[in-house]
Amino acid sequence: MMKTDLSKFSIGDYNAGPKWKVLIWFFINYYIFNSAFPWPYKLKTFLLKLFGARIGAGLIIKTKVRIKNPWRLTIGNDCWIGESVWIDNLEDVVIGSNVCLSQGAMLLTGNHDYTISSFPYRLGKIHLEDGVWIGAQAVVCPGVTCKAYAILTVNSVASKELKEFGIYSGNPAVFIRERVFSGN
Repeated sequence: MMKTDLSKFSIGDYNAGPKWKVLIWFFINYYIFNSAFPWPYKLKTFLLKLFGARIGAGLIIKTKVRIKNPWRLTIGNDCWIGESVWIDNLEDVVIGSNVCLSQGAMLLTGNHDYTISSFPYRLGKIHLEDGVWIGAQAVVCPGVTCKAYAILTVNSVASKELKEFGIYSGNPAVFIRERVFSGN
């Protein structure tokens, strides 16, 4: 019978990037992004771009945000990243325009393969299309695409694709109803 043996753990094909870049980003992430001090949004956007992120206009990025690898991040126009959001992007994360990540949301591109005793990384890209809303404390798992205007409600876990205009809730998240816009 096979058992987990973490002494044999290996990161496999994962490569964070050049060590100097990872090290410098660690300090910027800790002191600027994951800080309770309300640094200006434009400064945060500048720093993300400086480290290779592709960012559109109008990014609002609140305090206590953690971003693992900005060089693996693309964000469209007019997006909101709320307090304490964690973008754990060991793989690429693509966020469309007019996307809202509410407080404490987590985008997790890495997991472990529990079927192999050395517990290696199992990575998957995340894509949030235009108009997606990820609710507070919600989690988007590796390899998930949230189609345009989908909603993942508070404290829910998306482990599979969310369809266009769908509202999803629970763990694992299931379709609840269609998102309908009224007025303006």
